[in-house]
Amino acid sequence: MGRLDGKVALITGAARGQGATEAELFAKEGAKVIITDLQEEGINELANKIKGNGGTVLALKQDVSSEEDWQKTVDEGIKAFGKIDILVNNAGILSFKTVTEISKAEFEKILSINTTGTFLGMKYVIPNMQENGGGSIVNISSLAGIYGVGGAAYNASKGAVRTLTKNAALTYGKESIRVNSVHPGTIDTPMLKDVLQTEESREHAASTGALPYIGQPIDVAYCVLFLASDEARFITGGEYLIDGGALTM
Repeated sequence: MGRLDGKVALITGAARGQGATEAELFAKEGAKVIITDLQEEGINELANKIKGNGGTVLALKQDVSSEEDWQKTVDEGIKAFGKIDILVNNAGILSFKTVTEISKAEFEKILSINTTGTFLGMKYVIPNMQENGGGSIVNISSLAGIYGVGGAAYNASKGAVRTLTKNAALTYGKESIRVNSVHPGTIDTPMLKDVLQTEESREHAASTGALPYIGQPIDVAYCVLFLASDEARFITGGEYLIDGGALTM
């Protein structure tokens, strides 16, 4: 028996990194997975891998900042599998630019993907969850959504995801729709390849937490799996740090 048997999960930003790891783990645990990304080649490769391991998957190209794309994605997912039980708003982009360095266009682009993309995902998936009597939403925020280290737009976008999550948890809890946020610290993914490209930089990153190593995508995926599963049936509105103890330093 898998922890997600009978569930249908939609995971955005699944072409690589955390999203890809989450999708593989969810499929292994019995979920039918809908994986989306703008990187069409990446999600198609992942879909073939999941199918090869006996999983059930639908790969869709999607721009999460597009309302039209969200409507199409949800419609196609429901058409293929009949419902959506789990939404993981994982897609995101990163910038380290400060308030005075970043342009208005760059600032708005980051918010359109990280924050508006999360909002649109909930807007279009929640009605199906209401029809089906409940569901679980996991929004991937960041350690940068809790404290001020990072780029201005990235911090703003992830902080908004944190409070948007709490609003949705309060609004839809009586309908058995759970909404939680996950806040990774330094995780060894392609998004941080420029930051972690030298041994010195990796040692420095590891030294910023209580634990002596850098997090891996699977560390995030297992927390997301728990929150998505019925094991977390009495958990909503929470924020879960996966930071190696960075905020304890």
